[in-house]
Amino acid sequence: MQVQFWGTRGSLARPGRRTLRYGGNTSCVQVTSPKGSLVVIDCGTGAHDLGRSLLAEARGPLRGSILFSHTHWDHIQGFPFFAPLFVPGGHWDIYGPAGLSQSLRETLAGQMQHIYFPVTLDELGASILFHDLVEGSFEIDDIRITTRYLNHPALTLGYRLEMGSACVVYACDHEPHSRLPGQKAQMHELDRRHSEFLAGADLVIHDAQYTDKEYANHRGWGHSPMEYVSEIGQLAGVKRMAFSHHDPGRTDDALDQIVDSIRSDLKRKESPMHVFAAADGQVIELDVSSTSTPKIRRGKFSATPATAPAVKDSSVLMGVSDARLALVLMEAARVEGVRTTHVLDEASTVRMAKSARPGLILLEDQPAGIDGLSVCRSLRSEQDLHLKQVPIVMVAGRERTSEGMAAGVTQWLITPFSVQYARAQIQAWLWRSACRWVRAALPAEEEKRLAALRELSILDTKPEERFDRITRVAAAVGDVPIALVSLVDQDRQWFKSCHGLSVTETSRELSFCGHVVLTRAPVIVPDTLLDDRFADNPLVTGEPRVRFYAGFPIFYTDGSCLGTLCLIDTRPRQFPAATLQRFEDLAGLVQQELNSSPQKTAA
Repeated sequence: MQVQFWGTRGSLARPGRRTLRYGGNTSCVQVTSPKGSLVVIDCGTGAHDLGRSLLAEARGPLRGSILFSHTHWDHIQGFPFFAPLFVPGGHWDIYGPAGLSQSLRETLAGQMQHIYFPVTLDELGASILFHDLVEGSFEIDDIRITTRYLNHPALTLGYRLEMGSACVVYACDHEPHSRLPGQKAQMHELDRRHSEFLAGADLVIHDAQYTDKEYANHRGWGHSPMEYVSEIGQLAGVKRMAFSHHDPGRTDDALDQIVDSIRSDLKRKESPMHVFAAADGQVIELDVSSTSTPKIRRGKFSATPATAPAVKDSSVLMGVSDARLALVLMEAARVEGVRTTHVLDEASTVRMAKSARPGLILLEDQPAGIDGLSVCRSLRSEQDLHLKQVPIVMVAGRERTSEGMAAGVTQWLITPFSVQYARAQIQAWLWRSACRWVRAALPAEEEKRLAALRELSILDTKPEERFDRITRVAAAVGDVPIALVSLVDQDRQWFKSCHGLSVTETSRELSFCGHVVLTRAPVIVPDTLLDDRFADNPLVTGEPRVRFYAGFPIFYTDGSCLGTLCLIDTRPRQFPAATLQRFEDLAGLVQQELNSSPQKTAA
């Protein structure tokens, strides 16, 4: 695998005699696999020289992929000047973080309007496909790519590229989550997770715009001090760390001095990690044949899911009494078009969380305001699985880590922060919670279906042998640990019969059976981890650890689909058509029992 730097400067291009050795172009990196797969990461001003070089060596139209970390100008300004895009017959796949208010295509097209640039995006000669990304994994030819959100005022993705044993990680722009960089003992848990994303990489290309001293005056700007980058690289077992996104005011000589200082520190610690400042034009070759590079656990779901509607339908609940703080958070959510409910006291927060079922909860933790930790503890103690799983972010002037962990806090948002920073964090939290599984949409005749379910008068009734007998037989036929008669209510799925499961209901938001109700047809999932609808559903990642699911619809006399006979296993399964038909026959028996004499259902 070959890696070549075409732009290593951050924020602003800075060519000149004092930046000759490291270069003045903004971020652009080329990665080429031995099979010739071409991946470009970011299109700062360095993309101009890269494009000219590619065309000079090309024997025809080019095919490649571009990964955008985010759409700040220093990472996209070279895109309109990337010459291969103008060549007819070429094909380019362009990837970048999905936004809530604008797609990647719309953002890139914005800088190519005629008022700014003479050629619009639609007038380029090459064929271009756009792909909006979230956290997860996907493949480009022989390269496996894993994405992770970085800590930046704009929604930003880092990329981990793996091919054979070789691994390259690109992490620009990113700043520490902790307020005390350089103090390993006080490293933030999210910084440790960031180190896991870098783990064992042969080469990490990391934002290193500041020194520790400079960072003290630039917290919240979204960039890292080099000392932190060195520390996180050592923790992650990185082999080579490339400092990139150099400050535009940093001269070659100044950069040399800082790198020498960090190398001396590594030598004192006897660290094997090699650090260097990346330079425009520099080429690094990585061996893909060895077996020495450890791999991280890959994302269990696709980074390119078609679940944007689920995110846009999410809402944010704010339990914030401080007027100024609420104004900033409301502005951040409003820009992205997210529905927001604002309450001013603890009781209203708990009540709205139960009724509105938001995709994200923001709570203040103020001495004179709402006791956010108390609210969080209250919500996490509810039986409703949604309230146990929903992200709860504490907004405060300082982080109380141990108390927050005990209360069930997902993350902390430390004041002061800008509207832009809050906006990026809200997007990331919503994408993380909403895109890990697909919530089944409501069927067109939902009101009629719920009325039929009410007419049966069966919800919350006692177990009955006539149903339990069927689930026992179904479990025996399939040799599965769990078989259920599941009835899908307005906001829950309730189990009339539970074989192998101690709970009697789960949230409809997590429901597999909701997909059966929607399609009115059997849903068979041989391996949930390979299905983007379910791969990161809490019922998969947590108890009961669903790996196989088969749901067969149950209909009322008026044709309404009320629920399912479903079978669940904790291991992947495949059944022949004849066995699936037996399950469907058993579902027919459940349907017959439900419709035979509803007035006799046990109360």
